[in-house]
Amino acid sequence: MADLMEAAMPNDITNVSSDNIDNLLEKEWLLTNSRGSYSSGTVIGCNTRRYHGLLVASLLPPVERIVTLSNVLETVTLNGQNYELANFEFSDRLHPQGYTMLKNFRRSEGVHFLYEIEGTTVEKSIYLAHDQDTLIIQYTFSGTSDEISFSVMPMVALRDFHSLQSSSTSLEVEKNDGIITAHMLDPHGPAVHMVCPGAEFGEQLNWWYSMRYRQETARGQQDYEDVWVPGAFHKDIHGAETVTLMVSATGGVQRPGLKECDPEQVIQSLRTRREALEAKAKVKGETERSLVHAADQLIVRRMVSETHESTSILAGFHWFADWGRDTFISLPGLLLCTGRHEEAREVLDTFGSVLDRGQIPNRFDDYGGEPHYNSVDASLWFINAAYQYLLATDDKKLFSEKFRPMIAQIIAAYSEGTRDNIHAEEDGLISAGDADTQLTWMDAKCNGISFTPRFGKAVEINALWYNALEIMAGTAPDNAEKNQYAAMAQKVKKSFQGLFWNEENNCLYDCVYPDGSKDGAVRPNQIFAVSLAFSALNQKQQKGIVKIVQDQLLTPYGLRSLSPLDSRYQSHYQGDQFQRDSAYHQGTVWSFLIGGFIEAFLKVNKSSVKSRKQAMDFIAPLLQHLNCDACIGNVSEIFDGDYPHRPKACIAQAWGVAELLRSYKMIKNDTGGN
Repeated sequence: MADLMEAAMPNDITNVSSDNIDNLLEKEWLLTNSRGSYSSGTVIGCNTRRYHGLLVASLLPPVERIVTLSNVLETVTLNGQNYELANFEFSDRLHPQGYTMLKNFRRSEGVHFLYEIEGTTVEKSIYLAHDQDTLIIQYTFSGTSDEISFSVMPMVALRDFHSLQSSSTSLEVEKNDGIITAHMLDPHGPAVHMVCPGAEFGEQLNWWYSMRYRQETARGQQDYEDVWVPGAFHKDIHGAETVTLMVSATGGVQRPGLKECDPEQVIQSLRTRREALEAKAKVKGETERSLVHAADQLIVRRMVSETHESTSILAGFHWFADWGRDTFISLPGLLLCTGRHEEAREVLDTFGSVLDRGQIPNRFDDYGGEPHYNSVDASLWFINAAYQYLLATDDKKLFSEKFRPMIAQIIAAYSEGTRDNIHAEEDGLISAGDADTQLTWMDAKCNGISFTPRFGKAVEINALWYNALEIMAGTAPDNAEKNQYAAMAQKVKKSFQGLFWNEENNCLYDCVYPDGSKDGAVRPNQIFAVSLAFSALNQKQQKGIVKIVQDQLLTPYGLRSLSPLDSRYQSHYQGDQFQRDSAYHQGTVWSFLIGGFIEAFLKVNKSSVKSRKQAMDFIAPLLQHLNCDACIGNVSEIFDGDYPHRPKACIAQAWGVAELLRSYKMIKNDTGGN
């Protein structure tokens, strides 16, 4: 089974010459670093999102992200003829059309574009340093003895990555000791610095107007931007030669050490790091290699204070920062399955250090403000992740001394009551929120409308609650404490079965509201009542849940968020913000849900050879998607509910990658899951 799957996996290469232009503009790439900064675009180099940019720098890692170098325009002059390698979209056309010379796109520790021009080969390679906001762009010329004139024109957009720039912005350029700096008039504003050794810079201030970003058009957002050009670097090429453009970003006009930067050392450090990650993860085959490197792109260092940083996980690119539930659903796959145990401990520390009134933050602020605590499940996923850390490391001392007291705080606060009306009721089950709050992961709300109101007793919240109580009972240091938590768990188990079991449909109700009414919608939330380490259900009930989820929710790319048999089902995620939010949890497929399903499926089928083979068939399309579709080398956040299940929203989602990696390891029997 494993050999067949490895043979079916494609190389990390896209042959762009055979694709039509619209298809090429749907394929994207992403490079990230430990600061939360990134470089991203399409496989032909055309920006189609406001979030695309060659250097999008995090000024307060991993947030406050600023688009600095938006793109570049390269011109190769050969035998008196100009050839422009770039592609930009305007209202009625692509101009220039460099993709007509592009023969291949390849992704490794960088991304590589191979162009052929009248017998001359130009390979453009882009690398992003791992621990600093330094971008390396190399152009390697070969295959001709003709003299070539080459120029590269930087296109600057010094703005928050959520916004767009207009020509009314005041920018200026400075030249100092070979470093070209483009910056705002405010000396404390963002700046981009550029060096191209051996090239001459010609200043020619200019605006390029009304570049169109088609993905913003599709999302009902403002979709035009003006970008600023400070000038261009020029160099004559004689035979085989490499031209290197080095770019860095800062939060002010102070110049970084670009002159001292050794690009080859930066590139080699990226290669060395890739090899070290693979060794730590004990990679076996190309599939695991792709998954391990996809996982690494979501792991960052958060500035906890001016003198201290710690590991965290970004929920997704391009626009998410670090979210509680996403982090702790992702942690087992991204960090434990890849052997990065010390970083897993740091992530638990990062969020645990801001535990407040029994709540782990729903998310850290995008601009460095106070954490946001509007979540009922982040704390419960934290407990599960801490337990998975214990199972993976057997570090009983750390768990007992550090994480178990945090878990006890959470359970006490949830039992007694905390913010957002989170509390345990007389039956031992957790109730939370009201009609105006959205505290579970199905939290879409727009124009005051909650599209999936799940206040009261939500099924996965109480599955997680039972799991947490059993964890505390099983790790108790003495019989008195063990008996205390065991009694709480037993009460919850009895209440859970009595309240949530839907005898007619042989599955679980999704939510029980404060007035006692029950939501019988077939949603994926019930799968966690089977997949978690401790289930409150008997074997027959667990099998019933897996069957209905498989029959109504399973797709090639994850689970639907609502059964297509439901009148509220929406088959496509598209349109403006309101339309998209209304479909977000009403049928849209979520890639991360494949993890809970695979774990539950293997559990009820005793993880037999036959069931593991079938489970591998379930995840095969997602593995294909990882290397071939949407963002090459990553897993998309969501997909349309109906065929062909087009990928949508974030191009690289932490829990999507994590749960696919964890599923793959479970199926291969390298880890047994729970």
